[in-house]
Amino acid sequence: MSTAVTTPGRLRLACMDADAPPLFGLASAPGGRSGFEPAIAELLADQLGLELEWAIMSWGDMLPAAQRHEVDAVLCGQGIIPSRLEQVDFTAPYGVFHEGVLCRRGEAVGDPSGLVGKRIAAIAGSANERLADSFEGATVVPFSGASDDVYADMLAALRAGEVFGVVDDDVVFVPLGDSDPDFELGFIVQTNNPWGIGVAKDRPELREQLDAALAAIIADGRHRAAWQQWLPTLEYPFAADRV
Repeated sequence: MSTAVTTPGRLRLACMDADAPPLFGLASAPGGRSGFEPAIAELLADQLGLELEWAIMSWGDMLPAAQRHEVDAVLCGQGIIPSRLEQVDFTAPYGVFHEGVLCRRGEAVGDPSGLVGKRIAAIAGSANERLADSFEGATVVPFSGASDDVYADMLAALRAGEVFGVVDDDVVFVPLGDSDPDFELGFIVQTNNPWGIGVAKDRPELREQLDAALAAIIADGRHRAAWQQWLPTLEYPFAADRV
C-alpha cells in the first residue's frame, strides 16, 4: 500500500513521555511504550504496512510538529476540540472518554458544588480546562503543555496540596483513583469527548489513509480487543458493525 507518510516505510507519531497507564507508559519502560494508545498505533501501522516510530516531545510541541511535517501525526490524548481543529485536522475518533476530578484520598467531593473556593488544575488549552472553567466558584490553575510531563506536574501539585483537585480524562483517573494510596476519584462528568489523530491540514491523503485503517481495525474487532485488554472497566464506545 502506498502512503503519504514523510519517511517511506514508517509511520512517525508524536506523543509525550509520561507514565499514564492504561493510556500509555514511559518510552523507557522495558520493551518500550505500552498501553491503549500504543496498541492502537501498532494496529494502524500494521494495517498500513508500515513500521511504527514514536517521536517523544512535550505536550505543547506535538501539534506544531505535525504542522511542520516533523511527524506524520499526533496520537496522544487529543480531544477533538475547536482550538485544536484550528491547528490540524483529525481522523475519526479512536476513543470517546469522559472527564473526572481527582482529589487527595479522604478529601474527594461528589459533585462540582464541593469545588467552590478550591484551586483546580488542568492542562492549559485542553478540554479538561474548559470543563474546569464550568465549575462555578472554583479557581482554575492552568498547567503549561510546554513541560516535559505536564500530567506528572499536576499530580505532584495535588500531592503537595498546591491544588485541591486535578481535572483530566477518566481513562487515566479511574484506575489511579482505585489504586494509588494518595489519590481518590471525586466524580466523573459524562462529557463524551471524542479523541482523534491529529494530522496537518495540508496532508489530507494521510488523514484519509489513517481513517481507512482505523475503520478496518474497528470493523474486524482488533480495536475492540485492544480496548478490552487495556480499558476493561470503561464501556466500549463503538458499535461492532462500525465501518
